[in-house]
Amino acid sequence: MSAVALTHPGAAQDATARQRRNFYHLYADIAGYGLLAGSTLAFITIYAVRLGAASWQVGFLTAGPALVNLLITLPVGRWLAPRPLPRMVFLSSLLHRLFYPLLIPVALFVPNATGQIWLLLAVVLLSSIPGVPLSIGFNALFAEIVPEAWRGTVAGRRNALLALTMLVSTLLSGQILRLSEPATGYALVFVLGALGAGYSCYHLAQLRMDRRGPPSPDTAYQPLGDAARAGRPVLAPDAPLQRTFALRSLLHVPTLQPGSVLAPLRSSFGPFMLGLFFFHFAQFLPGPLFSLFWVKEARIDDAAISLLNAVHFTIMLLASLPLGRLTRRFGNRRLVAVGSLTLAAYPLLTAVSAGMVTLLIASIVGGAVWAILGGAISNRLLERIPAGDRPRHLALYNLALNAAILVGAMAGPALADVIGLRLGLLTSAGLRLLAGLVLWQVDR
Repeated sequence: MSAVALTHPGAAQDATARQRRNFYHLYADIAGYGLLAGSTLAFITIYAVRLGAASWQVGFLTAGPALVNLLITLPVGRWLAPRPLPRMVFLSSLLHRLFYPLLIPVALFVPNATGQIWLLLAVVLLSSIPGVPLSIGFNALFAEIVPEAWRGTVAGRRNALLALTMLVSTLLSGQILRLSEPATGYALVFVLGALGAGYSCYHLAQLRMDRRGPPSPDTAYQPLGDAARAGRPVLAPDAPLQRTFALRSLLHVPTLQPGSVLAPLRSSFGPFMLGLFFFHFAQFLPGPLFSLFWVKEARIDDAAISLLNAVHFTIMLLASLPLGRLTRRFGNRRLVAVGSLTLAAYPLLTAVSAGMVTLLIASIVGGAVWAILGGAISNRLLERIPAGDRPRHLALYNLALNAAILVGAMAGPALADVIGLRLGLLTSAGLRLLAGLVLWQVDR
């Protein structure tokens, strides 16, 4: 590493040698995660559908990890609090990502499709257990080792690297699947993901934290702007990189008890939180249906699916660049309202699609909408939370989010089984519109 200090334009401080090393390892970590996300995480649901998984099993790939989060997030936060963050982040990432290489022999050597599907479900569910401390610990570690003056720069560079590596690995995975036999192709995609997971783990192990006190109350719970979602075993097609800044509250306040988390529901914050629950329910309701639709209704191949994912990821990350300017002009409340209403466009366009052109338009529109909405929701949430009671309110939001994911991801496939995939997507679009209107009304 160069001995010359890095200077952030307009920043009040230069980066120390240790901070520069941490920045490098954070960049390398996100490159490895992008490789994992664009390959294994992006295609595991498609693989399950092509194996013949039932719709509820496809939904469980998203709902299972949400159930684990609901059950163990609070106790894991209390367990992590007195322990050294860098070591806990590395160990949890290692345990979490050791499951991904297991998918390779599943694809190659398990001859029965039913057996493969159940093993996929087991891998996703079990990997989500160490994924919880990874999510909590990484968010807190990022806030600790990256000074506030540098967070925008570091997060921005990580997001750019994430976009690039996800784009390349997604397109590469699509071509691998196009040119290979199904079992061999998916095994190679899982190899690509395992390499990315291992590379990310190595660089997480190199992170070091200065010995200093806890962050100040004014900065401890600010959104980081980092698009990666550490610890998530499956990507949702139209909201793949949802932020997890709320989880940091569970590490900074180890005495948080489950009973006290529900107390804000009795205040004026309660209707807003219920509105967010309904919004996230409507958001994740059609999540499992997209993969089912691409394979069973649109009948597109994996190379085409990789193109849809690549377009969506890239548009989402590029469109997030003007978020600050839009926030200053319109405010977070208006951005959340408009974004939550227009989020209905993705299932609507998918439902009426007759080929790749409409699906590509859906990916472009969905990526642009979520780029603004994802950041605006986190910022608006912080605006509504009393400054002196952020941990409890953020913990409540985390529980509401995971409950909505659990219910929505299981209800969507059940709905589609009754009325069909296209009508299920249209119904989901209508519920997203209704959720946007409800959120506007309760956010006063």
